Amino acid sequence: MKPVPSDLTIAQQSTMLPIDQIAAKLNIPTDDLEQFGKYKAKVGMDFCQKQSSKNLGKLILVTAITPTPAGEGKTTTTVGLGDGMNRIGKKAVICLREPSLEPSFGMKGGAAGGGYA
Repeated sequence: MKPVPSDLTIAQQSTMLPIDQIAAKLNIPTDDLEQFGKYKAKVGMDFCQKQSSKNLGKLILVTAITPTPAGEGKTTTTVGLGDGMNRIGKKAVICLREPSLEPSFGMKGGAAGGGYA
């Protein structure tokens, strides 16, 4: 059986898309982005307020109340849901608030679902 590469190896082999390409897929005009380099941006409040009156989608909140020793798995679940929704043709965007980055040498992962996520 072929060994699974580490999360770091997988991440280094991936190619990031420029944020303006991602915004275009979501119908967000470049003028409504506050860009921080080639790969990061904030969406302006004017755009958000224009969209608030439209019924454009649904919100899925992933939460947990009682943590396990390895963590609750909210980040991994959220990334998996986003990937799955995009895979079936839905326009899905995820937002993570303070994903855990530790412990480095313990059981928990690296805050983004790890691996191919």
